[in-house]
Amino acid sequence: MLNRAIVAALFALLSACSGAKEEAKQAEAPKPAAPPPAEYKVRFETTKGPFVIEVKREWAPRGTDHFYELVSSRFYDGTRFHRVIRGFVAQFGINGNPKTNSIWSATYIPDESPAPPKRLKNKKGTITFAVRGPNTRATQVFVNLRDNLDLDESGFLPFGRVMEGMDVVEKLYYSYGELMPRGSGPDPEKSEMLGETYFARTFPRLDKIEKAVVVR
Repeated sequence: MLNRAIVAALFALLSACSGAKEEAKQAEAPKPAAPPPAEYKVRFETTKGPFVIEVKREWAPRGTDHFYELVSSRFYDGTRFHRVIRGFVAQFGINGNPKTNSIWSATYIPDESPAPPKRLKNKKGTITFAVRGPNTRATQVFVNLRDNLDLDESGFLPFGRVMEGMDVVEKLYYSYGELMPRGSGPDPEKSEMLGETYFARTFPRLDKIEKAVVVR
């Protein structure tokens, strides 16, 4: 027979394991997601300074809610402005961690159908999801650095606009130019596969979002 000391030790071990499992369950349990607000602002702290955008669901309901989820999940913290074309767009939305990026970049949302009656045009200062065809909005977005009204009929629907700090956006580093192979900027495939390791080594002057937070 086992002596009392051994029995007590086994009981303590089983209790500890049970408690650890319970704590793990509690840690893994997802917290209830708060519904995205109809209107909100996002403050971006960047290596060039801060800027603030306002977002309204009436401009693009699905895009607005998806962007809120991305910002609330801190997806954009540490991301680079990987495509900045002076007088055209400033684009970002590739997470520096390839694993994180691969999960979110496959989370496509449907197009807005029908088009919102109060939709914005791609005027200077508006922010829009980048797309590669129908129903391909995921994580990458761009700020229009000029009136790009030709994008309105090509599936690019703005969901917000810069309300403070447009001068900051216009100062973002742009000299790498267009993405490869059309220009000498980052290679899109390597950007997603290697993330911040690739940017820091090959395109270190690209500006970065240090933090993006929803402003209540």
